[in-house]
Amino acid sequence: MKTMKLRTIFGFILGLMMLSASLSAQSELKEFESHRDFMNRTVTADSSEYLARPGNRVHDSAAFEEMRQHILAMYRGVEITHSFVLDSAHYDCIPVDQQPALRNHGIKTIASPPPQSALAAKSASTSATETTIKPALQLDPEKPFDQFGNPVHCEEHTFPMRRITLETMTRFPSLHHFFSKYPDASPQPPGEPAPGAVTDGHKYAITEQKINNLGGNSSLSVWSPYVNTLLGETFSLAQEWYLGGTFGTSGLQSEEVGWIVYPGWYQDEKPHLFIYSTPDGYTGDSNYRCWNSVCGNFHFVPSNVIVGGPLTPSTIGGTQYELNAQYYLYQGNWWLAINGTWIGYYPGSFYRGGQNSKFAQLIQFGTESVGTYPLWPAEGSGVLSNAGYGYAAYQRDLWYYNYDTSGTKVWNSLTARQLSSPSCYTISGPYSSSSSGWARYFYVGGPGGQGC
Repeated sequence: MKTMKLRTIFGFILGLMMLSASLSAQSELKEFESHRDFMNRTVTADSSEYLARPGNRVHDSAAFEEMRQHILAMYRGVEITHSFVLDSAHYDCIPVDQQPALRNHGIKTIASPPPQSALAAKSASTSATETTIKPALQLDPEKPFDQFGNPVHCEEHTFPMRRITLETMTRFPSLHHFFSKYPDASPQPPGEPAPGAVTDGHKYAITEQKINNLGGNSSLSVWSPYVNTLLGETFSLAQEWYLGGTFGTSGLQSEEVGWIVYPGWYQDEKPHLFIYSTPDGYTGDSNYRCWNSVCGNFHFVPSNVIVGGPLTPSTIGGTQYELNAQYYLYQGNWWLAINGTWIGYYPGSFYRGGQNSKFAQLIQFGTESVGTYPLWPAEGSGVLSNAGYGYAAYQRDLWYYNYDTSGTKVWNSLTARQLSSPSCYTISGPYSSSSSGWARYFYVGGPGGQGC
């Protein structure tokens, strides 16, 4: 027995060393590839070469070809103004009038964003505690150029988009798996799994409120919990959900935003800004739900917010970096603001007359992870919620647009919670505070581990 334990520990340490070396190598990008060269390489890509690569998971040459054709379709007719590199990934500046989402939905014009007054927070941040809070940055203001001398800001009338590559896509069995929020685990969102659903692979700690709403607001502390893919862990995230329809059916619809650590997708251990939405539940083969609009379902407006880009993580006992995210159903479209900037919207037509084309019915905030029995990733900062400020992950300044009072901003009451594994992940709160910028808030997270 002792020998078996030693072998397990040795294997775990060796796995960590291999993963660390792999990610380190990937973060050292040695050559810049223009978008034109990238497209030429994609046009001539040979499935046999990719199928033979280590780490490849694509089913077969047919699945590979579907991925290749998707990339070609996404960039067809797009004239890239310039590209740049962050860490090991390329980002392309896309003219808003050439973005794939317009072509996918047959739309010729971009809708007008909500007024700036809709962005006004319920309260400003002025308390002494918040001197240790800073916005989670994606770009270093002191480094306007990447390692190859390319500007890291996009021009007027464009937006940055993380390049969709075959190297990333072929780490998934199929195009559908690449789009899916739960590629290897339960297809159910947190909260109310369908009767008989297999949920072992999917863990969460959330607090929620059932209320008719037009979206809402949260400031989420950003962390980088460790996700060990060599031991079957997939991702760990923190987010806000606006849901409508019936759980466990194709009638469920959602708007989602937050940060995620997902090594299989991003090939690093950093938190990244993500968006997600589904018009028809989390099951089936629909290509109209996906991460970060890689299927062309989100309509971007000009900004330098990088969906899919890395974020600065908080430190235990030190500076807390946070992401402010706000959805608002305005003039029939679900608009999203990040750190006080409208970045785009999911069009109302995306919901095909379903519940969220009118209003959402449930608000959720919290953390979520996917792993493989018997091991699951840490959530939040990796410590339990009772550790409090500076140690546990938090969400604060929680309010929503009340549908029944024509969009009035109302503090969340969050009277219910859902904990899939209370021994591994916990929530403390929600709390009410008179401190400016907090009002409604909670702490969340935990170490994960075995037997969750």
